[in-house]
Amino acid sequence: MTENTQQQTAPTTELPTTYAPAEVEGPLYERWVERGYFTADATSDKPPYTIVIPPPNVTGALHLGHAFQVTLMDALTRRKRMQGFETLWLPGMDHAGIATQNKVEQQLAEEGKSRHDLGRDDFVERVWQWKDEYGGRILGQLRRLGAGLDWSRERFTMDEGLSKAVQKIFKDLYEDGLIYRAERIINWCPRCLTAISDIEVEYQDDAGELVSIRYGEGDDSLVVATTRAETMLGDTAVAVHPDDERYKHLIGKQIKLPLTDRTIPVVADTHVDPEFGTGAVKVTPAHDPNDFEIGRRHELPSLTVMDEHGVITVHGPFLGLDRFEARSAIVGALKEQGRIVAEKRPYMHSVGHCSRCKTTVEPRLSMQWWVKVGPLAQAAGDAVRDGSVEIHPKELSRRYFDWVDNMHDWCISRQLWWGHRIPIWYGPEGQVVCVGPDEQPPGTEAEGWTQDPDVLDTWFSSGLWPFSTLGWPEKTPDLAKFYSTDVLLTGHDIIFFWVARMMMFGLYAMDGEVPFKTVALTGLVRDEFGKKMSKSNPNAVDPLDWMDAYGSDAVRFTLANGANPGADVPIGEDWVKASRNFANKIWNATRFALMNGATIEGPLPDASEMSATDRWILSRLNETVAQVDAYYDDYQFAKLADSLYHFAWDEVFAWYVELSKTTFFAGGEGAKVSGRVLGEVLDVMLRLLHPIVPFVTDTLWTTLTGGESLVIADWPKAVSVPGADAPGGFRDEAAEKEIELVQRVVTEVRRFRKEQGLQDAQKVPARLTLDGTPLVAHEAAIRQILRLQPEGEGFAATATLPVAGATVALDLSGTIDVAAERKRLAKDLAAAEKEKAQAEAKLGNEAFLAKAPDNVVDKIKGRLAKADEDIARIQSQLAALPQA
Repeated sequence: MTENTQQQTAPTTELPTTYAPAEVEGPLYERWVERGYFTADATSDKPPYTIVIPPPNVTGALHLGHAFQVTLMDALTRRKRMQGFETLWLPGMDHAGIATQNKVEQQLAEEGKSRHDLGRDDFVERVWQWKDEYGGRILGQLRRLGAGLDWSRERFTMDEGLSKAVQKIFKDLYEDGLIYRAERIINWCPRCLTAISDIEVEYQDDAGELVSIRYGEGDDSLVVATTRAETMLGDTAVAVHPDDERYKHLIGKQIKLPLTDRTIPVVADTHVDPEFGTGAVKVTPAHDPNDFEIGRRHELPSLTVMDEHGVITVHGPFLGLDRFEARSAIVGALKEQGRIVAEKRPYMHSVGHCSRCKTTVEPRLSMQWWVKVGPLAQAAGDAVRDGSVEIHPKELSRRYFDWVDNMHDWCISRQLWWGHRIPIWYGPEGQVVCVGPDEQPPGTEAEGWTQDPDVLDTWFSSGLWPFSTLGWPEKTPDLAKFYSTDVLLTGHDIIFFWVARMMMFGLYAMDGEVPFKTVALTGLVRDEFGKKMSKSNPNAVDPLDWMDAYGSDAVRFTLANGANPGADVPIGEDWVKASRNFANKIWNATRFALMNGATIEGPLPDASEMSATDRWILSRLNETVAQVDAYYDDYQFAKLADSLYHFAWDEVFAWYVELSKTTFFAGGEGAKVSGRVLGEVLDVMLRLLHPIVPFVTDTLWTTLTGGESLVIADWPKAVSVPGADAPGGFRDEAAEKEIELVQRVVTEVRRFRKEQGLQDAQKVPARLTLDGTPLVAHEAAIRQILRLQPEGEGFAATATLPVAGATVALDLSGTIDVAAERKRLAKDLAAAEKEKAQAEAKLGNEAFLAKAPDNVVDKIKGRLAKADEDIARIQSQLAALPQA
């Protein structure tokens, strides 16, 4: 029996006739939590295994993407706990600065108020109240899914300890010259009224317009093209390539900027592509990142022409217009002056949108706080290159390097009120003081000291998650025991958002110790047709609905079964139903086994006492144990789920149980031996399945074994069999080959019965000639499974099937309408022969072959091969029918 150190009680064979997940899952989960199974002990001498959950937004609700990743993390931690590791899976939530502030501002708007009506302090207090009342519902939904999280260590990115960590690393980076303040072009959201980072901008093709505008007069004129005509009000130059002969006479000259009373210079810059468009570009340093760099090189002024709402702030006729209204008005005014040389509408081009509210982002010159990422990104890249961190699957490492090797400085300030406020104070004499944790501000407002009004990007605090949640900057027992973490399992879509941030900060704060040893990247969950799920589409699914209908185990197994490393996961309701059927199959088969003597009591019998069927299933069991371990270590969840499914359903239930029924029904010593073998198989199988389908397996296993819980049971190893022990566990190739012969006989006869239209339960007289084959010992089982009666008086073999060295003769007289069956098969044969003739005719036509594409020819060859197969099969069926 598999080793198990738990206290056991006498097992009971009583199980309800059907499995009801809704009655089992909730109470069972609470029992696991109450007994402290998921609570990690920092003083334990067990080896540690740590995973931190990607903290869901405090505003979030469980979606299939969450359920997918949580299922996989839960499977990893449950297995490691069973393997004897001190396992910590730490839960928590992210304060989600913009998303949460938007929620509360919407709530205030319904009351006819804005955050400015409340003031900063009262608004922040209102957000805390919202968080306490409405936030965090996703954590309860994770419990529903069965997530084995250590709830005693739940953290929140705005709690006192994590806020202290944020202040500490900000000050350290600031004093090391890695945080600085500068005026630069940033991505600005006019709806959220804050800067956002590059990775928070989503690009999509929008239908805009491209207008070509003539600047200047006569020979001293040139044409520029733009999709953002409204920004021309802030132009401070036109740039051309220094080697472009068309414009050399203009370089250094001033030309008139239309619609204004200003002139602007023509400058030469190698950034300009002379082959693109007219080879001349307008330069708006305050509203375009490339123009900003040109402006810096040529010391051009930067004119801001829009406010934070995207409203024009200059030039009388357009003053106060929204940016898109101004675009149309300016193009109209230019037309009146004859300045529009060409228009292209619609013009499809890539436009950035705020990832949270989908508003078109506006590049804007702004004073912001930045992280100098150069040395941090270098360390983050080197940690993967030198093998300190492994990215799985390896082919996704390139995406990681593409990002960290080309990372721009990170804008970390946000113009919000909810979040970690930047710990910088400004004095009356221009002083700038960074205040660390447990330090007092340098002065009061009355004395002229003010704190920076901005807060930090949410990803700044979540970048500290692997170590701040363990108590850093304090040297806590948790930090000593559980850092660095073992696995970060997350979607490949947030490599840039989160993974790279944690790598940079972890290596910096923890003296070069990586935040995690492995990054296991998953794909995204999609619908059954491979389409992205979205709330705006009818394909969005609430996983709670599926859990209500089919149970959490069914949802978990479906998600794990589709989890190929780095690949997207299609999922449909029919697949969840199939997983529900699998859970029911496990339940019903275990119930049958318990009712027929399956037991774990006492040692396994000697190999000499076992039948070939017994030895076969134990050999297959050990192969499955080895497969599952290998797949777990390689994060091949789909393969391990598939391996377990086929072992349980096909080999245990469909073959071993069926082949053993005659033994169980006969009773005696053979039944006792098989009952003990079946008990062992179920014990190990349920342990293997538990990390993915924890509820049904724990219920069945405690009934089978009398053990306390599978959550704290031992992970199975290869089974040893007395009298046939071998390194690495028992294997019996001879028994496997013998049962393969039995399977061939059963499969072939089943196929023949189906072809003859016989019902599964219909009994047929048969003569089995098994002499000289290993099949002799299995005759009773073969007859039982195939419903083959002994040959009686008047037996007449009307069909003979040679298979696996044996012969099965069947008497089909009286079981089928031979004449009708011959007529049906003759019709099918004629159709197959016609199909063959048509295919041969086309393939014999040289003119056709000369013109037809290769794929068409291949398709016809396939039709010919299929027709030949059908003809051979039908002729065989006709030959096997009784003679009239």
